[in-house]
Amino acid sequence: MVAQSHQVTELLVAWGKGDGEALNHLVPLVHHELRRIARRCVAGERAGHSLPATALVNEAYLRLIDAARVDWRDRAHFLATAARLMRRILVDVARARRSAKRGGSAVHVTLDEWKVADEAQTFIALDEALEALSAVDARKAQVVEMRFFGGLSVEESAAVLHVSVETVMRDWKMAKAWLRRELAGA
Repeated sequence: MVAQSHQVTELLVAWGKGDGEALNHLVPLVHHELRRIARRCVAGERAGHSLPATALVNEAYLRLIDAARVDWRDRAHFLATAARLMRRILVDVARARRSAKRGGSAVHVTLDEWKVADEAQTFIALDEALEALSAVDARKAQVVEMRFFGGLSVEESAAVLHVSVETVMRDWKMAKAWLRRELAGA
């Protein structure tokens, strides 16, 4: 795993510097992890209601490829970025669905219940709550994205953020409480 992580980092750095061939070698190494993140993002949704995990991964690939050169630090940084990107894609899809419906009442959910309610309203409510959290404490919002959407471990999240494991655990606990309160009062 460490050797593969090192190889992924080397390929990410090369790709970030414009080496298109590095991307061809990188994709098979990260595809399984990207599918895992995508499955996590769409878990609990009704079939056909949002993007299936495969379509979400494909859309994320397209957006990653179209992105300007990125200064990738390592595998965890890439996965955190991919998780954030997948969240943005799902929010965009939810907003498009909501605008197509032209209305409807907002669904009030807690962080633990968000997957069971109407996905379009829920993704938007969660996105708005995360944006509000980001305005108050950006690192806590990043921890939520990495842990909840990306499925990154506490250790991986700490490495991406360059903080201690204890700090990530404290941020995670505080962010969940803040989001529960925010979503309950939405």
